[in-house]
Amino acid sequence: LIPSMGHHTWPHVTSLYIDEDARAPRVPRGSKHKQQRERNAHRTPRPHPDPDAFFTTPRAFNGSLRVHNPLFPLTDESYSAYAVMLVALIVFSAGIVGNLALMCIVWHNYYLKSTWNCALASLAFWDFTVLFFCLPVVIFNELTKRRLMGDLSCRVVPYVEVTSLGVTTFTLCALSIDRFHAVTSVQPRPQQVESCQSILAKLSVIWVGSLVLAAPELLMWCMEQEVSPRTGLPVDSCGQQPSVTLPETLYSLVLTYHQARMWWTFGCFFCLPLLFTGACQLLTRHVADENAKSIRPSSSLSSASSSPKKKQRRERQLTRTVVALASVYAVCSLPENVWNFVLAYSGVEVGVATRALLALIGQFLLFVRAGATPILLLCICRSLGQAFMDCCCCCCDECLPDPSSSTTSSSSSTNKLKIVSGTSPAVFFDKVKDGPAELIIGTPC
Repeated sequence: LIPSMGHHTWPHVTSLYIDEDARAPRVPRGSKHKQQRERNAHRTPRPHPDPDAFFTTPRAFNGSLRVHNPLFPLTDESYSAYAVMLVALIVFSAGIVGNLALMCIVWHNYYLKSTWNCALASLAFWDFTVLFFCLPVVIFNELTKRRLMGDLSCRVVPYVEVTSLGVTTFTLCALSIDRFHAVTSVQPRPQQVESCQSILAKLSVIWVGSLVLAAPELLMWCMEQEVSPRTGLPVDSCGQQPSVTLPETLYSLVLTYHQARMWWTFGCFFCLPLLFTGACQLLTRHVADENAKSIRPSSSLSSASSSPKKKQRRERQLTRTVVALASVYAVCSLPENVWNFVLAYSGVEVGVATRALLALIGQFLLFVRAGATPILLLCICRSLGQAFMDCCCCCCDECLPDPSSSTTSSSSSTNKLKIVSGTSPAVFFDKVKDGPAELIIGTPC
């Protein structure tokens, strides 16, 4: 029936929403379709449509897509999440730029390719690897409680971190030996540009040793997943539990490493580099003092005394570099070793959340060390810092040579351009090699 208003009717108006049961023909009571009508009455009513069906991406797919988001809505937990992201962004930016700059300086400068500088570039490469691959995984796990790449990241991230500790340890030992050998050598000669084969042979000892010593980390870690009772969301965590599917010999070896891991890390990656560096520095200083006493009476002429003073100043700068690297390494590694021993032997019971927080702080200290090391080297090492400033000034119009300069300045700038570009390295290096030691561009610092 069409509703009417006065004398006008609306025959063209139809109902937009018609119930499904209303479209069915009416069955009079007591007709032959009574049984069919009773059968339809006992049917199960249709459920309401699922709201998730209207979205292209479901909000939950067997729990795999559900992650914890501490950034929104804004709560007390969000402030700590934003603080973690800010600190991580600062460390990541400074470390990536510093390590890339240090590697590019050593790689593209022909006269800086010495064993000393290549060892520093190798250290920068592993610091860059730790920051670029490990830091995002750790931050994502801390914020969302999920693990990127699952069980693979639980094994690879500790392996890369321990390998970086090994590279730093052996690099400090190698630099200390280099300083001791340079001071105690009877006939010091100018620093020469070494071949790539010689440099790679020395660096391979550091790399292979670090990779082999960190190999048990790949077999010791595994991912564990549980549901949070507070939020009902899955939480991923990495635990130190050797897999029972390993061969018996390998399983016993990994289990032994797991039991002695704390002492092994403390002795090999903390005590060894610091004690070795300290002993070499004491011996180097003692020998340097003895050489200074023997040279002082015979140095009557000013021209003869100027060269030893410059050499001593350069040696002190190299020694300061090694001491600074060892100090940064000790400051960033000491807290983790301290609380590991306290939790293991003091009998203090701490919760799972506290242990997770301490582990996060230890990893952040590792990232801070990886980001602060290249900045420290660029500030202390004169040759590396000067090369970095020259590369930065190449992009500035103010550093371009003045066209109205004299012929002498233009010729000197042309010579500098040849030195930087390396168009004639052999001829220039032969000329410099016969000159004083202070004029050599390839000096480490």
